[in-house]
Amino acid sequence: MNSSNKSPSSYKERTYRNRLSSGMGVSFNVAVKETDLWVCAERDLSRETRKSVLRCRHHVEEYIRVHPEFLSSFSPLRLDPLVPPVVRDMLEAAAAANVGPMASVAGAIAQYVSEDLLRYTKEIIVENGGDIFMSCCRYVRVGVFAGESPLSFKVALKVKPDDMPVGVCTSSATVGPSVSLGRADAVCVLSASAALADAAATAIGNMVKKDTDIQGALEKGMEIPGVRGALVIVGKKIGLIGAIELD
Repeated sequence: MNSSNKSPSSYKERTYRNRLSSGMGVSFNVAVKETDLWVCAERDLSRETRKSVLRCRHHVEEYIRVHPEFLSSFSPLRLDPLVPPVVRDMLEAAAAANVGPMASVAGAIAQYVSEDLLRYTKEIIVENGGDIFMSCCRYVRVGVFAGESPLSFKVALKVKPDDMPVGVCTSSATVGPSVSLGRADAVCVLSASAALADAAATAIGNMVKKDTDIQGALEKGMEIPGVRGALVIVGKKIGLIGAIELD
């Protein structure tokens, strides 16, 4: 459910994309239906990106056509070994984080598009509605957009080359269209799997009803296999755990 107190303007304009700094190549946007990507690569790969997005979306949309519960479930669904890889990863991420499979869709698409584009570029960053997958040979600074929180854009993650490839995914109860049952302004999760990072960010965010829930939610989040680190912002409060380095 989308909360009526969400602040949509900065999200719709994607102004937070200006806070993702890598100093590499060229950047461009590709949008297909609900999928709106910001991509940074060594050269303009708009055409290749669009083809990859269409392929990923086709796999997900076809699975939803046959299994409509994949779109609406807030709980994990039965694993299916015969599905396309992007759908399989969403099902596995949902099971690990105990959320619905669509909680991982933005991260999953970001990662699969990135992996397709790495055939044409040595370095890549793909951001999909606040969910990022990157593979770079340099440090990348990721600013954290936390809506109306005074900490919004005052905090940035420093991602080292040795940490990549990596997914950096964000969930929020107050910004954007993502579903959250909690009250966190921002939950960021790092994982080698962007699908898992996306699902885990949702799971952690669901546990945060007030700022005193931050530490417990972070500790529970680190119990999800594959989560490297996490950060939570609620109003003026911030908490972090695991392999999170602030810049």
